[in-house]
Amino acid sequence: MSDLVSYLFKTSAVEVCPENKPFFLTSGLISPYFVNTQYVYGGKQTSSDLLSTIDGLLSDRMNLPKQVFDRVLKQYESNEIFKNVINIMIDSINNSVNIDEVDYISGGERRDWFFSNIIAYLLKKPHITIFKDHETLVSNYDFSNTEKISSLSDKKVLHVTDLVTSASSFSRFWIPAIRDLGGVMIATCYIVDRKQGGTELLANENIKTISLISVDVNLFEIAFELGIINEVSLNMLKKFIDDPYKTMRDFLIAHPEFIEDSLKATDPKTPGRIRDLLDKDLYNLSNN
Repeated sequence: MSDLVSYLFKTSAVEVCPENKPFFLTSGLISPYFVNTQYVYGGKQTSSDLLSTIDGLLSDRMNLPKQVFDRVLKQYESNEIFKNVINIMIDSINNSVNIDEVDYISGGERRDWFFSNIIAYLLKKPHITIFKDHETLVSNYDFSNTEKISSLSDKKVLHVTDLVTSASSFSRFWIPAIRDLGGVMIATCYIVDRKQGGTELLANENIKTISLISVDVNLFEIAFELGIINEVSLNMLKKFIDDPYKTMRDFLIAHPEFIEDSLKATDPKTPGRIRDLLDKDLYNLSNN
């Protein structure tokens, strides 16, 4: 577990903010940590490069699986952290399901493909590439052939993804795509569980969940023991996990300079984000 925590922080897949400088989330709220699980692929720039490649291939779907797989395989063979994380996923899968009963490995647009295709290759299982419009392609395990798929006729599928939050992508895209073909998603493996209800949703769908690590107090206590974060950060993170809204509201009240500095920030996004937070009164500061 400590090795995985180290990998997550070394690649910035999990990042804790500097003291008194929380991150802005896409929701407009703020947080003392941020998760970009795909960064275990090789850090921010390398991961961004692969995403850009994928975006460029979305209009050439039949060639996309092989093109993405070639890049991911090369990264697996050359990047020790990525290779170790993938191997941990493989071990977790083998320890959780009878792999002989799995007919396909699937992965959905886009970040799933950082992980699903290499796992299909290592497990020697055909890979199903799922797009958000529910189109599906099937490739043999080494991606030397890709074709459209019209039926799965009760075949069993294990879906691989980077992280699970509320599992909305599963309910909107991945599960229906497999179900519409007559297949059954029996399990899913993912690196990070954000503990936001997704695991419970998947369990209600009778999908076995295989998670490597959860974003909880234990993760950050290990990071503290490894010397990655300090005690001040650990205490903030514990409070945040217990009550995210109150913790960040209390922070904003105790640190008005954060608002002032954000409004004066020179980067193009921060002033707009803090104005949005204030205008929408996301933390009910008007009643303070």
